[in-house]
Amino acid sequence: MFGFFTSQEKKIRASARQWLELAERVFNYRRDQFTAAESAELQKRTEDLRIKVNQRAETGKIKLSVEALEPVLLRTGGKIYPKSELTEWVEFFLVAGIVLIGIRTYFISPFQIPTNSMWPSYYGMTDKVYHAPQESPGLFGKAFNFLTLGAVHHDVIAPQSGEVAMDLLVKKKPGRKWLIFPATMEEYTLYVNDTPVTVDVPEDFDFRQTIIDAFFNGDGEAWQNASAHAEEAIEQIDMEHSERVRRLDLGRTAQAGRPLLSFDVRAGDMLFVDRFSYHFVRPKVGSGFVFRTDIIAGLQDGTVSADTYFIKRLVGVPGDTLEIREPVLYRNGQPITGAAIFEKEFRQMDGYPGYRNKTPYDPNQIYLTKPGDAVTVPPGNYFACGDNSSNSRDSRYWGFVPAAAVVGRPLFVYYPFTRRWGPPK
Repeated sequence: MFGFFTSQEKKIRASARQWLELAERVFNYRRDQFTAAESAELQKRTEDLRIKVNQRAETGKIKLSVEALEPVLLRTGGKIYPKSELTEWVEFFLVAGIVLIGIRTYFISPFQIPTNSMWPSYYGMTDKVYHAPQESPGLFGKAFNFLTLGAVHHDVIAPQSGEVAMDLLVKKKPGRKWLIFPATMEEYTLYVNDTPVTVDVPEDFDFRQTIIDAFFNGDGEAWQNASAHAEEAIEQIDMEHSERVRRLDLGRTAQAGRPLLSFDVRAGDMLFVDRFSYHFVRPKVGSGFVFRTDIIAGLQDGTVSADTYFIKRLVGVPGDTLEIREPVLYRNGQPITGAAIFEKEFRQMDGYPGYRNKTPYDPNQIYLTKPGDAVTVPPGNYFACGDNSSNSRDSRYWGFVPAAAVVGRPLFVYYPFTRRWGPPK
């Protein structure tokens, strides 16, 4: 009981001090607008309350002084007192925004994995193909997949019945992410006979993998052979006829009004990045690390926007010499150590494909292009590789990561809700 009254007394005295601060603020900001009588009354009521607080008067007397001060503040406070509910909400969100910006800038930032260059450690956007109408989710299933996996469903409806083909030419166009944020989209065109139907997907999404999964039973080599044959045919015919030859026959028929392709675009892993630690300690070999691309010389060709961030695995620090003897990455003459992932790469376990000298996806690789090639990391730089070595554009292609570009380390995968949720690998 005694504790209750003591607590109430402390609250009243603390409240009285807040009233004094408010009165001083009103006087200092608005005294040039007061009449002499208003100024004198505000000062008198304020001083009366201050004396009682300083002399630790009874709480009843303090409350009487507060009650005498409040109507004076109501008359003289202007926009400072009383505040409207709208003003209080605006101030709340403004302060919260400043705090969040500070945290994001100096401590922890959210980051979304855009591509599958770090698969299977981290997933970029992936597809889920539905091969039969009964497999495709209903309204509830689509909502559930969207909330838990960030999945956006697409049904490409056949405009007529007939043979299905695909245009190998891809168009880029402006679009929206989450219906709000500007983003670059890619427009793919499918044909049923000669009638086109288009589908728009995010630029970083590998739609061709969706075509491989849906029409080539997941056989990437069959896709490569078929598309290469179509490209060769384009070169053997006059340009006025190339539009007809550019199409790749997908070997399926479609029925009018039914989906010729049904799939989800699942969101890439979203994680928090620790921006604080690397101010005090250097990144270690084997760590995943996030870095800016705007000061990497090999990425200034316009293919990557200035505000883009990458995540890769750190495999070389200044002075290290690196070499790939497939599927093993060697650092200073020994198989690289520093992360459990490296052993999985060497053994090609749990989906890890091992390190590759060269891939068929990019002819512009400059480092580690063949067995025996070695590269030494210069001072002030790092060498970054994707865990999905055969499908990763990394330091092998665009060169070294300056130390000044490093942002931080992965801290926690917070979305989507899959087995990868939690601390990063």
